[in-house]
Amino acid sequence: QVHLVESGGGLVQPGGSLRLSCAASGNIFSISNMGWHRQAPGKQREWVATITSTDSTNYRNSVKGRFTITRDNAQNTVYLQMNNLKPDDTAVYYCNLVPLFGEPYWGQGTQVTVSS
Repeated sequence: QVHLVESGGGLVQPGGSLRLSCAASGNIFSISNMGWHRQAPGKQREWVATITSTDSTNYRNSVKGRFTITRDNAQNTVYLQMNNLKPDDTAVYYCNLVPLFGEPYWGQGTQVTVSS
């Protein structure tokens, strides 16, 4: 069983930065792809970024150049560094772990609000 716990959300002004963390339990973190997703009020959840078990990364176009996903296998933690935040980035941010077999695991989410 895997449990994911996100942290680091909060209220930030436009142009500001936040760093989200997602800590995973269990022993499959290092061999799993990790992702960040977000869901804004009244909208469907959308994919934000992925980092594979071999450290390849991919981002949705709207966050390229502003967000960076990294992982620390020794700490079983994935991070999302978010710079130059915009009001449209306001959402609940979720991390997920995609195992080699079976369904993805999801965290409970952390709120990010970008507002002046």
